[in-house]
Amino acid sequence: MGDKGRFMGITEVKDIHSPELEIYTSLNEKQVKKIFEPAAGLFICESQRVIERALLAGYEPVSFFVEKQKADEVKALIGERDIPVFTAEYEVMKNLTGYSLTGGVLCAMRRMPLKSVREFIFDKKKIVILDDIENPTNVGAIFRSAAAIGADGVILTEGSADPLYRRATRVSMGSVFLVEWTYMKRESIDEIKRAGFNIFSLALSEKAEYLGEKSYRDIDKKAVVLGNEDRGISDEILAVSDNTVMIPMKNNVDSLNVAAASAVAFWEIIGKN
Repeated sequence: MGDKGRFMGITEVKDIHSPELEIYTSLNEKQVKKIFEPAAGLFICESQRVIERALLAGYEPVSFFVEKQKADEVKALIGERDIPVFTAEYEVMKNLTGYSLTGGVLCAMRRMPLKSVREFIFDKKKIVILDDIENPTNVGAIFRSAAAIGADGVILTEGSADPLYRRATRVSMGSVFLVEWTYMKRESIDEIKRAGFNIFSLALSEKAEYLGEKSYRDIDKKAVVLGNEDRGISDEILAVSDNTVMIPMKNNVDSLNVAAASAVAFWEIIGKN
């Protein structure tokens, strides 16, 4: 295991390349995700606030890797649970890629099994659909807006970035743990439509109506679709949309970044109830 010692039941590691730390130092996020296949794998969560939200959401911690001076804070998070905690001095941890963004606290957690689309939409009335949103920063920001406006859940097509990637959880400030989510194949949009959802697609189109021109309060079940950063919403989803909507712009600006646009769209369609 290398040069290490015991401190109050916590394992201090003096070499960042110790085998116990491989999941934090050597594996990329896709490799971490595939651990335990075919069962749900792991993800790395960073910063105390984000980890707290994950724990409250029921995610199971597997181990912690923290700066030594943060050990007592992590012990308070863990409580009576028997979970390995690896610590290192700052001079050791600063060599960890992206360390400055972690707040000195990282946690490996088990992923949860995801629901089918049918199970997911059963008890929901206000959902968000991300159609191949590829940038984890955008995914995280959209989740934060969805949580703030009161969406019941988020469904991502298979080409979207993973909400549990570190950048997504960090940008969302842990909001990915406040809103239930799952994945779907694009053809599942028909199942969502059959369940009674009115599908709003945010897209630049001559047929689009401007948000803010009318109220959607009387619509019981709503699904707001946001498209890929470059290609927009797929033709398959646009073809079955009940409403194509867009944000009115000035100064010859044709559109906002998808994350910024999401906040406006969610407020107009979901939030004004």
